Amino acid sequence: MSSRTPPGTSGQAVARHGWPQALATVLAGLVAMGVTAALGLWAAGAADLPDNSFPRVVTATVVAAVGGALEVSGDAGGFAETDAGLTVLPLSVTLTGALVVGRGFLRPLRHRAVAGAAELAGWAGRIAVLWLAALLGLSFAARQTFEVSLGEGLLDDLGDLFGVAPRVGFTTDVPLTVLFGLLWLAGVLLSALLVSRRAPLPGRLLRLHTSVRPAAYAMLALLLAYVVVGALVGLVVAGTRGHPADTFAVLLLGLPNLAWLALTVGLGATWDGRVEGPFGLPMPHVLDEVLRKPDVAALNLGSLTERDGRWWWLLVVAAVLLLAAGVLLARRSPAAVPAWLHAVHMAVALALTVLMIGLVGRISAHYGLSVLGIGDLGGGLAGQLFLRPRLWTAVGLALPWGLVTGFLGALLARRVGRRRDGGAAGA
Repeated sequence: MSSRTPPGTSGQAVARHGWPQALATVLAGLVAMGVTAALGLWAAGAADLPDNSFPRVVTATVVAAVGGALEVSGDAGGFAETDAGLTVLPLSVTLTGALVVGRGFLRPLRHRAVAGAAELAGWAGRIAVLWLAALLGLSFAARQTFEVSLGEGLLDDLGDLFGVAPRVGFTTDVPLTVLFGLLWLAGVLLSALLVSRRAPLPGRLLRLHTSVRPAAYAMLALLLAYVVVGALVGLVVAGTRGHPADTFAVLLLGLPNLAWLALTVGLGATWDGRVEGPFGLPMPHVLDEVLRKPDVAALNLGSLTERDGRWWWLLVVAAVLLLAAGVLLARRSPAAVPAWLHAVHMAVALALTVLMIGLVGRISAHYGLSVLGIGDLGGGLAGQLFLRPRLWTAVGLALPWGLVTGFLGALLARRVGRRRDGGAAGA
């Protein structure tokens, strides 16, 4: 007798994955992101913010983590002018939510070989509807203003004289937050289907099981490996160099920002940036040193090793982990796939991964305050920080890296006798 699921029962199987399961998936993702954000902000000292604003700051961090559009604004009255802006993804929170939501999406679908497109769309649609409601609630809750100190000296005296009490705050652009938040969810669900070995696919897309899934899984493993290595380094730093709270704040809010930056730098990519004023990049401190210059500075292996030769280890780590990803890709692919095709799959997947890192890893922040023209928006109390990649150069560098490590990984996997045949890959 056939062991396949009877045709009439597949729809019933997915139908059981209804609203309660979708609600559990959405709530689990939000709770995981909220706890991660709260712990990171608490370690950073945000629990001491005035007006009991900590919950709203946590909410804003979750909104930013899913691509939401936060608007920073200032108000200093008629005698002063403010200017502020912030663009950054707290990728530790983002990654936590993506892993939890992705697992919740896949859990009811395990042990299925094939699922219809309508079935998958219905299951994803339930999650999307509840996610939309959550986005709306988060968007309206993420609003807060803070009073900004003028410091001491002439600006403080002018503030007292003219009654200037500058305030800066943040609100959420609700339509853009909903749009980007839904796109984030779609990306998470699609990525979950692509990296999972056991998740069912519609019959017409089964070819993706052998052509796309191994490469997607290898890239996910590569990204997570960099996060794990970064976490270990962070724990060593926290235990040996003091200021553990600051280190844990970085780990809980921006660990992938730094770890995946290290991946691209290890490949030879360059990021342009500048740091001035009170802003600063988190650990390692050498990043702040390289970028704190009068003009735009280049952050790459060369500029890092000028200050500390040990940064050449980024190149070694990249080579080792990319080769491991190439072996993993080969092991999860059918045995009949030639080594050159593994190399092509690896190159394309790595180029897309680097493109993603370049798009989500950008940082931009600025703040300026002027009272009666004193304390110019470009100086005085102002500050600026930005970091952006030379994107297409980085993507171009990823292609040869992927070709070489994909080809060598396939040969190595074949040599040690661990390549799996098509049946094993589909188990």
